[in-house]
Amino acid sequence: MSASVKSYAAVDLGASSGRVMVGRVGPDSLELAEAHRFVNRPVRVPEGLRWDILSLYGGVLDGLKAAGQVDSVGIDSWAVDYGLLDADGALLGNPVHYRDSRTEEVAQKVWATVPAPELYAATGLQYAPFNTLYQLVADRLMGAQRLLLIPDLLTYWLTGEQGTELTNASTTQLIDPRTRAWSYDIAERVGIDLELFAPLRQPGDPAGLLRPEVLEETGLRGPVPVTAVGSHDTASAVAAVPASGERFAYICTGTWSLAGLELDAPVLTEESRAANFTNELGLDGTVRYLRNIMGLWLLQECVRAWGDPDLGELLLDAAKVPALRSVVDAGDAVFLAPGRMPERIAEACRASGQPVPVSPAEVTRCILDSLALAHRKAVDEAQRLAGHPVDVVHVVGGGTRNALLCQLTADACGLPVVAGPTEAAALGNVLVQARAHGLVRDLAGGRELLTRTQPLTRYEPQGDSARWREAQARLAGD
Repeated sequence: MSASVKSYAAVDLGASSGRVMVGRVGPDSLELAEAHRFVNRPVRVPEGLRWDILSLYGGVLDGLKAAGQVDSVGIDSWAVDYGLLDADGALLGNPVHYRDSRTEEVAQKVWATVPAPELYAATGLQYAPFNTLYQLVADRLMGAQRLLLIPDLLTYWLTGEQGTELTNASTTQLIDPRTRAWSYDIAERVGIDLELFAPLRQPGDPAGLLRPEVLEETGLRGPVPVTAVGSHDTASAVAAVPASGERFAYICTGTWSLAGLELDAPVLTEESRAANFTNELGLDGTVRYLRNIMGLWLLQECVRAWGDPDLGELLLDAAKVPALRSVVDAGDAVFLAPGRMPERIAEACRASGQPVPVSPAEVTRCILDSLALAHRKAVDEAQRLAGHPVDVVHVVGGGTRNALLCQLTADACGLPVVAGPTEAAALGNVLVQARAHGLVRDLAGGRELLTRTQPLTRYEPQGDSARWREAQARLAGD
């Protein structure tokens, strides 16, 4: 390998699987290869739904061993969840899964102390029952002395160093997006001790060196630094949007769809709160202004219920089903919990007086039409609320493999869609490491390198946009 090319291990943990990818970066090259992939299977125990964090850490170690010698390691994962440590740094039980039901009634308790409009104006975060703030109000902290968000917990086990990476911290509802620092006033009023959190880190900051025991287990030669990346996987994915200029929207697709804009400042208006947009922090002072949509979770749960049929054949059959026959609100919290997804989608269609999808192909088409419609609504409303028009929609993440969803999103938004890269979070993770080590100059330079080196597919809008307006009005009950 050329001395000017360096290798970076990107640990990228999603809600259903984890992977360790190796990115090789040079002045004019960016290659990504999978070293190891492993299942992320939550476990339901008598006290609720939990992450199997030890299995995940084992997968990370196996992945680093498979990756071979690297110049740095970075970790990103889903947001909001955390592990609690005692005074000796030992983990106090498996982290609770954000789909656990313990926070269902907590928001009303919080809003009695800090009204929802005031909470939004201070933190900019949309309401979601699983926000870290609500989890902490619901939690019995069991004598915890330290709280580490999931990527920071794994980083601690790798290095022995504790920190709280900023992009993920911004999903806790305890960060002021204007100052990019803790909101001590909000924390004090809801009874959360911010001393639980380790000091804040920025993407690109050093996060320690792999411990000798980790080097021995993985076979790596030290020293191997760990670099803080955009540890919320959406922050890393948005960093890997291959956009030029500012007039773009993005949709990070996977278990969730995160649809929105990259802005210089948060939008903290009451209208924005009512529309349930969130202001999460990104790289280089940016704000990820977006809406959470259920995403391909809806289809994943249906496929699981149907006994895992061939997805390619299912999508081909879905493409033959009449468009927009039935749609559901893909942002509705009724679809948050696992189980009975085909029946719940049918129930939602029945309740709204629409034809009830019966076959797997009909249910799949309903889901994809509904996701495209939710993408349209989010992109339209984000532009209006932020006063930030766009000319193109970038779709990144796992949903780029779903050509039907990409085309439907272009049709619904009435804008060209550029799909790719698929492994956006891992690529963004790699680019932050490469920038920290001087191989990429800045965010724009990383995006330019992505555009030159990664396969991208363009979808032009087709058909009559009036059909989408009618479907949106039907869903709204107009």
